[in-house]
Amino acid sequence: MANLTSKELTALEDQISHEETLVKKYEAMACLCNNVSIQQEFNSIADKHRNHYNTLVSFLQ
Repeated sequence: MANLTSKELTALEDQISHEETLVKKYEAMACLCNNVSIQQEFNSIADKHRNHYNTLVSFLQ
C-alpha cells in the first residue's frame, strides 16, 4: 500500500464507495431497460466505473 495520509485514505475510501454505487446503479438501469442499444450503453458505463473502482482499490494493496 502506498504511504497515504489519513485524509488521502478517507478520500480514497469515499471515492471507492462512490464508484461502487455507480456500478450498481448503471447495472440496475441496464436491467430495467428494454432497448438493447441503451442497455448496452448502461453496461458499458458500469464497466468503466468498475475499472475505476478496481484501479482505486489497487492503491490499497
